[in-house]
Formats: sequence, C-alpha cells, structure tokens
Amino acid sequence: MSTNQYTLDLDRAHVFHSWSAQGSLAPLVIAGGSGTEVWDDDGTRYLDFSSQLVNVNIGHAHPKVVAAIQEQAAVLPTVAPAHANRVRGEAAARILAKAGPAFGKVFFTNGGADANENAIRMARLTTGRDKILSTYRSYHGNTGAAIVATGDWRRVPNEYARGHAHFFGPFPYRSEFWSETPEQEGERALHHLERVIVSEGAASIAALLLEGIPGTAGVIMPPPGWYAGVRALCDKYGILLIVDEVMSGFGRTGDWFAWQNPEINPERVVPDLVTFAKGVNSGYVPVGGVIISESIAAQFDDQVFPGGLTYSGHPLAAASIVASIDAMEEEGIVEHAAELGREVLGPGLHALAEQHPMIGEVRGIGVFWALDLVTDRETREPVGAATIGALKKELLARGYLPFAADNRLHVVPPCTVTAEECLRALAILDEAFTALDH
Repeated sequence: MSTNQYTLDLDRAHVFHSWSAQGSLAPLVIAGGSGTEVWDDDGTRYLDFSSQLVNVNIGHAHPKVVAAIQEQAAVLPTVAPAHANRVRGEAAARILAKAGPAFGKVFFTNGGADANENAIRMARLTTGRDKILSTYRSYHGNTGAAIVATGDWRRVPNEYARGHAHFFGPFPYRSEFWSETPEQEGERALHHLERVIVSEGAASIAALLLEGIPGTAGVIMPPPGWYAGVRALCDKYGILLIVDEVMSGFGRTGDWFAWQNPEINPERVVPDLVTFAKGVNSGYVPVGGVIISESIAAQFDDQVFPGGLTYSGHPLAAASIVASIDAMEEEGIVEHAAELGREVLGPGLHALAEQHPMIGEVRGIGVFWALDLVTDRETREPVGAATIGALKKELLARGYLPFAADNRLHVVPPCTVTAEECLRALAILDEAFTALDH
C-alpha cells in the first residue's frame, strides 16, 4: 500500500517540477479526489480551494465525465487529427454553441499555451502583421510566443520569440495611473493603451491579447468601459482582439466565458479569437483550443493553415468536453457558481476583510476570488513571502488546500462547491488569519 513517504521518495528521485529549484522541494502528496475534496496517501483530506491550477471547475472525479472517458477509451482511444471523428465534432459544436453566432470553428490544441500560440499565428497570418500586445500583469503559458506574451517574471528568462510588446492594464487597487476611481482607471488605462499602440506602430500590430479576467496576476476585475474601449481601439487600428479564457472560462465567473459576463463586459463586445483549455473539461484529459470567428476561419478556406498537433481533438479529450458541458447544463453548474459568488463567497470574504486588517482588498466574481494581502491598508504595502508561507501552513494544517501567488490568496473552489463547503472554508480562513494576526 502506498504511503506519503513512498510517493515523495519516488517524486524526489525521478520527477522534475515546473517553475522550481529542484533541491528544496517538498510537494504535497495528492492521491485521490472527489467533488471539492482531495486526499493524500495517508488519508489526510483537504478542501481543494485551489481547484489545482484553477481548473477543476466540475469538481474531482465527476462520474459523468469519468464514464465518458472510459467509454470512449473502449471504442477509439486515439485518432489522427486529419480524420473526421464524431466526438470531436460534437465537442466543437458544444463549445461554439456557448461562444455564440460570431464564431464558426474550433481548432483543438493540447493545452492553453499552444492555444495562445495558434491564436497568435492566426492573427499574424490573417492581418499580415507581426506584433502582439499584451499586459504586464498576465500569464499566457510556457511556450515560445505564449511566455513572451506573458507579462510577469517568467517571461524574462524566456524571451526568445519576436514581435511582442507590453502595456499596463487597469488595476484600480494598485493603479499605475494615480487613479482615484475605477472609472478613472479605465479611462486612463485606455489612453495609455492607445499611446502604446501609436508608439509601437499601429500598422505593425496583429493582435491584442488579454485574459478574460487576469487570473494568476490577481483576479483583476476590469473597470467600467474597459472591454468596450479595447474593442473600439482594435477596430480603429485594424487590430484583432484575442481573449484568453484558459482560466476564466467555462463557469469560473458564473458565465460560460468571462467576456460574456454582464458585470465584466456590459456592452457585450465580442472578441475575434478566444482561447480555452483546462476549464472546459476540468483538466481530466489535456486539451485546449482556439474558438475562431467566422471571418477569420474563412481566411483559411483556400489558404493553408500552417499549424497542427498530433493530439489535436484527441477523442478522450473530446469525450470529456462533451460530458463536462452536458453535465454543467443539466446540473445548472454555471448558474450555481454565479449564485455562490453573489450570496456566499463574496459576502463571506468581505466579512473576513472587516475582521482582518491584513486583507487589503477582496476582488472577484463567481468562484474566482483573490484576497490582496498587505502589511498596511493605508500604504497597501504587500505582505512578503514569509507571511504567505505561514498562511499556507496554517491553512493546510486545518485541511484547506490553498492557491497563493505573490502577496495574494486566491479563493477558487470548483464550480460545484456547496454552500456548506464554502462556509467551512470561510471559517478555516478566519482561523488562519486570526493565528497570523496574533
């Protein structure tokens, strides 16, 4: 029988981990999961309020999705992408039904990074331009162009791709523009963006790449007018708009896509390309893709698209997508996420902030929240790594699996989390912050 120590010994002897210095690692063992809970090989259970990497939207081991993968594996476990396959077509049709009538095709990839790679490729081929603009507070994946489009520190040692420039997106709590209101932040951020477009040479810019809501960067809610203003600038200068919904899509915001959520994009402006990945099937099988507008898809009716992947539209992944979207519809999971955010998580997190001065700001929607942790609410000085480490230790000791980034604690349970589990998690958070307060 496996134990935590056996698993750790295997891992440390043979596994090379992402984004890490390997010698000092002590990873948490995860052996199984169901719903919102996971457990290790010794039987210790945790509430998974990380959703692993903010992607287990339908919860762990959802029986309908597991059954669909098993059934497909018994019929056709793999097929080359050049062939037509029913389950692949059904997966694409279901995704397009959620994206809306402006979109005509889905190009499947292996994950979110190569989804962004291929969206960038499509934008360059369609416009005949080269440059891609993205924000400094962003993450788009760890492949050639995707990591250079990323704005955070991970870009710097990986800057091998050409044709990328960055700008500051709006962030009212930590404004780069000395704004005093969200409305002012949006106006000034749009002014800054237009200045970057002009300064970089508008005629050289193929696309503007934005996350639906910047996720890893801190669940940064777009201020009023942001989406409409970005769309207007793209139209003015002939630039395509790519929205990266890898983290924010498929229920996370209480809507199928963040760009469709009326609180985020009340004008309902529509992007040209949408990228997706792990949220579409909770990461049960690796998959991603690009949702392509009718007009861009038509560009490749006679022009060869010079891109492809062996596992594009893999049947096990496609089966998991079909089952996930069907289950989300049948069980009202997306609506449930919206309701929990509005009635339980949002109010509960704001109540925590009233009790604990370390919580400088609460941001979020649906089951997509972040607590911005500070040493002083007036200066908004971020807490350091030691404080985050101590908080994570307190949470794990109480059976809560956290997701932390920089000075933030992200509160991102599965969309299927129950109100009772949310209340239990809020109580644990209260205890952990209280321990740090003293």
